[in-house]
Amino acid sequence: MRKTAILALLLALGPFGQAHAADPQPFERGSWSRLMAAHEGQPTIVHLWGLTCAPCLTELPHWAKLQKERPDMRLVLLAADPVPQPPARVEEMLTRTGLGETESWSFADRFNERLRYEIDPSWSGELPRTLMIDREGKVTTLLGVADLAEVKAWLDRQRQR
Repeated sequence: MRKTAILALLLALGPFGQAHAADPQPFERGSWSRLMAAHEGQPTIVHLWGLTCAPCLTELPHWAKLQKERPDMRLVLLAADPVPQPPARVEEMLTRTGLGETESWSFADRFNERLRYEIDPSWSGELPRTLMIDREGKVTTLLGVADLAEVKAWLDRQRQR
């Protein structure tokens, strides 16, 4: 009995020694509206990243560390690769970097220009990109690797409101 329980636990933990989260939700036409509605009135950070973006992969563990430091941070991850990646690969990377339990989405439409336009009509696809959305829906955009001190300061301002 005990050996069976241990075996079941090891199988659930998978190859990286931690439980796996569900696959990212498919980000399709209309997903941005649903995501925004789900977080309406709550300060939310949407971090756009990609498996094909080297700076993004380097940055992910820093987001995981910040998430542990700041439980008040509502973080949503969106894999926005130019070519949609298999959800299992996205989930594997998030799990490996400590973000496997974070709400995540992944582009699921090869016509990614349409998806990018829904998020920000002026966005041409560069990654990483971070959107800090306050209670009123005002968006502050950070281009490139995010300065996490700036993110922390933004979170502090949101807490004071």
